[in-house]
Amino acid sequence: MLYPTIWRRQAPSLWDDIFNIRNEFDRLLGQTETQVGSAWVPVVDVRETKDELTLQAELPGLTIEDVDVSVEHGVLSITGEKRQEVEEGKEGSEYHLVERRYGRFERRFSLPRSVDAEKVRAEFADGVLQVTLPKVEAAKPRKIEVKVSDMTRPGSK
Repeated sequence: MLYPTIWRRQAPSLWDDIFNIRNEFDRLLGQTETQVGSAWVPVVDVRETKDELTLQAELPGLTIEDVDVSVEHGVLSITGEKRQEVEEGKEGSEYHLVERRYGRFERRFSLPRSVDAEKVRAEFADGVLQVTLPKVEAAKPRKIEVKVSDMTRPGSK
């Protein structure tokens, strides 16, 4: 299974512990990061087939230049920035309400051992990032052929 993580594969720092504690309190209180006023974090869907895992992240308003995808030490990282559109020079124009979130984001996922990290690929189209994580051959289900044997069955003579 592919689970979100904030852990790096290096020694965790004090800030990692503080971030984990804050996330745990938010989870216990039923709040998400966007509800408590933090920076924007894209939502993802993860799907699994017998051959691969597929992660889709919604990144509306971003371009491929705004996003970076990497795999290091068994961790998939998706980072980027959603920039606020600034309309300069419009006289008499002001915002009354701003609900859209902007800023840098980072999503990290611990890769299961069944994923072949060397073959991970990513595609970006229409504001959706799709990361395909192929499984290693040993992790794919396979049918085992059972042969009939002439061996004497236990208990028979």
